[in-house]
Amino acid sequence: MATLETHDPRFVDAILDWRWTALLARLALVGAYLLGGIVKLTDWPAAVAEQAHFGMQPAAMWAALTIAIELIGPILILSGRLVWLGAGMLGVFTLLAAVTANAFWAMPAGQERFMATNAFFEHLGLIGGFVLAALVAEHANRRRRA
Repeated sequence: MATLETHDPRFVDAILDWRWTALLARLALVGAYLLGGIVKLTDWPAAVAEQAHFGMQPAAMWAALTIAIELIGPILILSGRLVWLGAGMLGVFTLLAAVTANAFWAMPAGQERFMATNAFFEHLGLIGGFVLAALVAEHANRRRRA
């Protein structure tokens, strides 16, 4: 009976062991949020208008909360400190944003519904990424404490 090889190819090991891989992966996960927070912070009227567009009132309060989450969450994840908190913040934010902005179940059939459905499930994938980031960080913390 043939057995499957149980270890990664060398090039995969090299990539996973490279000292910058974890940071770059975390940056890829949170980069859009970090950029979004910076853009909103530098264009406050547009940030408020975006919240009003989605029916969030008072729009200025929701814009400020969105900016805080989009900046603090990524900083926590990138710093490796309180990753669970940053991942939780962004995960809950992403779920609420997906339900608010991509309510495909309330749309008639057609291209707009198709696009909203895809965006909704892409957001669920991001939430899974945040859970995995928190799990990886917790696993690393437990190994350090042991």
